[in-house]
Amino acid sequence: MSDTVWRPEDDPNIRPPLQGGQVYRPDILNVIETSLDGLSGELRALSLDIHDHPELKFEEKYAHDAYTAFMKKHGFTVTKNYHLETAWVATYTHGQGGRVLGINSEMDALPGIGHACGHNLIGISGVAVALAAKAAMENLNIDGKVVLLGTPAEEGGFGKVMLYEKGAYDEMDVCLMCHPAPGPRHSISLSGCLALSRITVEYQGHTAHAGLSPWEGQNALDAAVLAYNNVSLLRQQIKPTHRVHGIFEGKDWAPNIIPDHAIMQWLVRAPTTSEMEDTRKRVISCFEAAALASGCKVQITIGSVGNEIRQNKALGDELTDVVLKRYGAIDYEWGIKSASTDFGNISYLMPGLHPGFSIPTIPDGGNHTLGFTEAARSEVSHDACLVVSKALAAVGMRVLTDEAFLQKVKDTFEEDKKLRV
Repeated sequence: MSDTVWRPEDDPNIRPPLQGGQVYRPDILNVIETSLDGLSGELRALSLDIHDHPELKFEEKYAHDAYTAFMKKHGFTVTKNYHLETAWVATYTHGQGGRVLGINSEMDALPGIGHACGHNLIGISGVAVALAAKAAMENLNIDGKVVLLGTPAEEGGFGKVMLYEKGAYDEMDVCLMCHPAPGPRHSISLSGCLALSRITVEYQGHTAHAGLSPWEGQNALDAAVLAYNNVSLLRQQIKPTHRVHGIFEGKDWAPNIIPDHAIMQWLVRAPTTSEMEDTRKRVISCFEAAALASGCKVQITIGSVGNEIRQNKALGDELTDVVLKRYGAIDYEWGIKSASTDFGNISYLMPGLHPGFSIPTIPDGGNHTLGFTEAARSEVSHDACLVVSKALAAVGMRVLTDEAFLQKVKDTFEEDKKLRV
């Protein structure tokens, strides 16, 4: 694996061999490339500014102001505080009628480790795709509309789902975005992600003096420990593509008091929503068994559910064509394959594409580590972000200019609905 993953010491000038042949509308791609090469310095400054000001979910006020000011400066119509306090939308329209290209920019960081999931890169990629599309529409007189949506709270807040429910995606014919991750050098990934369910487990027992009369208590912490161990044993019997992980929470605990209250936060993940639901039933049995064994009461609350990403095949095929002929390699094994994102829910509701793109990372420095925080600000990572942004912009412009292609995208989306199990 160490020979496969792109490392900081690897020469970024060594690229995979390209395929021959023409891409769709090379005149459009030439405008995209020229415009983004010219904007690279501004986009990098924006990325580093966001990276230097990490904000948690629903608190992205600095990012909100930085992005909206940037988009207004570049000729977009901007709406601040769009449906949610830290969400925003920037739109550009050329001509009359036409189709609508949707794009997402994420903003939030992680507790204690900053932009360890590279949302500074995701944010500027959305900006780059929107600016490139605007340049192509202006230079080549292409009718249509671009809608760039600033989406808060990907890290556990399901911000995109909230925005969808409030109508923020209604205009869009498709929605595009991307995500950095470890992977082979100059590779763009069309892997999906795991479906996810959040579960809160609350045990209620009875306090007692832990030395004088412990038999008078029902130990809620014991129940939580039993539940944790039950799940640990269950992992041997679930598929290796499934994930179950959780943490303990408590208050007013002391070693001389039998704890009467304990909370656990759990995530259950699997390659499809239906598989996740099956595994979740088994996990819930682990929680209930712990309550029975400890004599405690248990309350189990199923929270938000995130669907797996359904990469639209027509959009993915077009991205593949552009990448293989102009930029690098396509893979189906890297990206955020074993993570989860609220964009999965969007891809269930409308045609979407969410490629991963590799950036150089140190060993054990993947997403959600301090190593990745550093990786997300490197110049090589910025360059990789611009490459995938150029390819996504090319895909988006085909949506705006090729009616038959858009119909294929829509047909593919409807066909995929029948395959969801």
